Amino acid sequence: MSVVTNTTTIGAIDAPSRRNTELMMMVFAIAISVFAYANVGLAMDGKLPSGMFGYGAGLVLLGGVAHLVVRKFARYADPLLLPLATLLNGLGLVLIWRLDQSPKLIRDAENYYGVFTPSAPRQLMYSAVGVALFVGVLLLLKDHRILQRYTYISMVAALFLLILPMFFPAKFGAKIWINIAGFSIQPGEFAKIIIAVFFAGYLMVKRDALALASRRFMGLYLPRGRDLGPILVIWALSILILVFETDLGTSLLFFGLFVIMLYVATERTSWIVFGLLMSAAGAVGVASFEPHVEARVNAWKDPFKCFQTDGSCEQIGNAIMSFGSGGTLGTGWGQGHSDLIGFAANADFILSTVGEELGLAGMMAVLLVYGLIVERGVRTALAARDPFGKLLAIGLSGAFAIQVFVVAGGVMGLIPLTGMTMPFLAAGGSSVIANWALIGILIRISDTARRPAPAPAPSTDAEMTQVVRP
Repeated sequence: MSVVTNTTTIGAIDAPSRRNTELMMMVFAIAISVFAYANVGLAMDGKLPSGMFGYGAGLVLLGGVAHLVVRKFARYADPLLLPLATLLNGLGLVLIWRLDQSPKLIRDAENYYGVFTPSAPRQLMYSAVGVALFVGVLLLLKDHRILQRYTYISMVAALFLLILPMFFPAKFGAKIWINIAGFSIQPGEFAKIIIAVFFAGYLMVKRDALALASRRFMGLYLPRGRDLGPILVIWALSILILVFETDLGTSLLFFGLFVIMLYVATERTSWIVFGLLMSAAGAVGVASFEPHVEARVNAWKDPFKCFQTDGSCEQIGNAIMSFGSGGTLGTGWGQGHSDLIGFAANADFILSTVGEELGLAGMMAVLLVYGLIVERGVRTALAARDPFGKLLAIGLSGAFAIQVFVVAGGVMGLIPLTGMTMPFLAAGGSSVIANWALIGILIRISDTARRPAPAPAPSTDAEMTQVVRP
């Protein structure tokens, strides 16, 4: 008697893609944004705003295209990154449109520029460009490890972008913009992504030398002189940027990003302490002789003193009062007075509108959304299988977190103002476009990290085994 037994190779079990979860969260994010838009119109005019359906359709189109591209080309990506970014972008459009209706801001713009141009339609256009760049990243960047080939090219490109504003006139006291064909571009927003690529590629190669070769001094492991060179160069560059461009925000972002990635690569706490000491020394030194930075430090130390003199702290003083008037639950959408802050109300100080009209509860909710984006980025770094992907994901997440901290801290009076924009919320084309690109890279890394390993190729010898039994 003979028995023939067929044995086949069992493939890997396919992991859930979680795209339906992402779709439900996208619907929820868009619904919240449209509801907020309607709420503002009802509060200010007693009727639904005329552009509500156009705004809703535009947000649905942008969110739908982004979701379909992720579903097709990044099937296993994190399901929360895209809905969280869409929610912040949608609420930012609502806040900007709400401030566009302020008679005071209209008068201020007409007095300063000679004409008032609404910011919300422009921001919607920039959001569309940002989503297009997001789609381009997912379509063209098939594997994030390709970026590792351009480590030193990224360094040159980032330094070029950071130095370029020095050759253009200062705007609002800082040289952080370049004007091309009537458009203002903030190169530092794109430089933070490119410099993260360089740091990830450089530290992946040098991390062992930076982690193992060190000397102990007063409980800290200090690096050798030749290993200390890179951090000294980065520190010097951040100080030069601060001096020549009077740009405190980009300097903090630039140097803080390097210290975070250095700590993650080496696991040495001494790098954090050493970096903070160098950053504090540089900031104090520059603030002592740079008038623009010194004025911001003085406004931070006493936000209400200059109301009696030159009014240089008027914005930060009004911002603090707007937070105080918001209380726990806020005055309600469209019922605050954060437009008293001035023309920066929809840019640097847009968080004041959130604090006044949504209160402490709304502020905590918005900051929680930012925190979730950072958390999902860190989770992506932990799940990445390659060291370059780990460092790049933590670098991008760290840059995003630092930017949120320095903007929120400056508006709330915790640290001096930096002049940076709140990611996705504030008016500014460079910021929203660059941050959509950042989200796209994180989604690509997440897709690679969560994608299940391919099933092993079946063996021809194992397809059929004939067992003969007597």
